[in-house]
Amino acid sequence: MSALVNPGDSRPAAPIEFAALTSPGAGALHGGPTPVLLLPVGAVEPHGPHAPLGTDSIISTAVAERAAAELAAATTLRALVLPAIGYGVTRYAAAFPGAVSISDQVLEDLVTEVCASLRDQGFEHVVVVNSHFEPEHVAALRRASNRSGAVLFDVTRRRLAERLTDEFKSGAAHAGRYETSIVLATRPDLVDQQRMQTLDALPVDMPAAIASGKTDFLAMDMHDAYCGAPAEATAEEGAETIARLSALLIELIHDTVPA
Repeated sequence: MSALVNPGDSRPAAPIEFAALTSPGAGALHGGPTPVLLLPVGAVEPHGPHAPLGTDSIISTAVAERAAAELAAATTLRALVLPAIGYGVTRYAAAFPGAVSISDQVLEDLVTEVCASLRDQGFEHVVVVNSHFEPEHVAALRRASNRSGAVLFDVTRRRLAERLTDEFKSGAAHAGRYETSIVLATRPDLVDQQRMQTLDALPVDMPAAIASGKTDFLAMDMHDAYCGAPAEATAEEGAETIARLSALLIELIHDTVPA
């Protein structure tokens, strides 16, 4: 999504993608509403036999784009979406084809350096939008945010998690109803919906399993790299979840960026 159309106005609105700007356009951001840059972060890892490897990046980008679009009418700030960081720490999925992991230190340094480069140009407000919840991955993003002065949109925090879907709150939210619904709402062409309908519900409390010392999907009995209920996923629920996540992200922006 590079431009939006205002209702009743055929002229394209300003881009919401940072990379769609020209160099002078990026410099001109300092002369208008306070720029807030949203950095989507995801991973490349198996999401069952039905959903794409890039599910987490798709979710992070969709939420960031929705928030930036909703904030387009704001007069005091302007949100733009940075190119996504599509690789993360994915050790739990290492036994499955398609898992591409980087170390937690590489992820921490990468996010820190991206944010530092932006800060050197005067962009003081960066929000990291993450949708991959492996513990080492989240910890690396927390450290990077602390080092760089960025803000992390972290829905693993209880106060945010409690406002999401029942499946998410149950801990069974890897390639299940929660994530698959979001991909159906954004990239339905990437979901094998026929295969999705054949998958039995698999209730796994991943946070509890991780706390008990299990360190991979196979140890959690996730032999097809999913848990939850993907067969129950719908595009309608996905759209509702994106809207809810976007609202939470906008709340965070308003709470952390001076008016």
